Amino acid sequence: MRILLVEDDDGVSAAIGEFLEANGHTVLRLRFGADALIRHRSGELVLLDLGLPDLDGLDVLRKLRRVTDMPILVLTARSDERSVIRGLRLGADDYLTKPIRSGEMLARIDAVARRAAARVSAPPSELRVSDVRIELATRRVFVGGTRVELTGKEFDVLVSLASRQGAAVSREQVLDEVWGTAYVGGSRSLDVHMAQLRQKTGRPGLFHTIRGFGYRLGEK
Repeated sequence: MRILLVEDDDGVSAAIGEFLEANGHTVLRLRFGADALIRHRSGELVLLDLGLPDLDGLDVLRKLRRVTDMPILVLTARSDERSVIRGLRLGADDYLTKPIRSGEMLARIDAVARRAAARVSAPPSELRVSDVRIELATRRVFVGGTRVELTGKEFDVLVSLASRQGAAVSREQVLDEVWGTAYVGGSRSLDVHMAQLRQKTGRPGLFHTIRGFGYRLGEK
């Protein structure tokens, strides 16, 4: 498994990284929270320290949860109940306090990875929202049986929303999936693409803007 280890203490990071690699994992060591936000797509699981030099780890956790469902385990010296509860409520899959016991950490990584794998199902061949049909393999879109020509990015934005039909999807999640990162540019481009999708599909009522959060695709 590809693990992102976000830890600013070089000694701790090296020890954890060596242990995980000795047990068959690939480890990418990061020191800053900003790097985790930009490079999270490089991993399949995140080990996240809370005491980072640039950003509070809980803020990094909150932002990661807006863009990804990948397993996140918090590693921290903060053992008070309030911090643990905040971490879990913000979306951590598990919470490990320092000093870390290597065997327990490995077991917890395996456990959350199994739970994540169990949630994964085979992707559908097409998506449907009202009379909009999206063929994933051919990247074609039909509205009321008539084909609609979309650009590559417009298609990807539509799929990002349609795959979560009826659910609120954050702007950051769409930006991350379509442009590769939620936190470096792209925001204005997303607005333009949403306007184009409303126009080209002729179904503006399917695209709902959620102020301060993102979008929802589906009938009211």
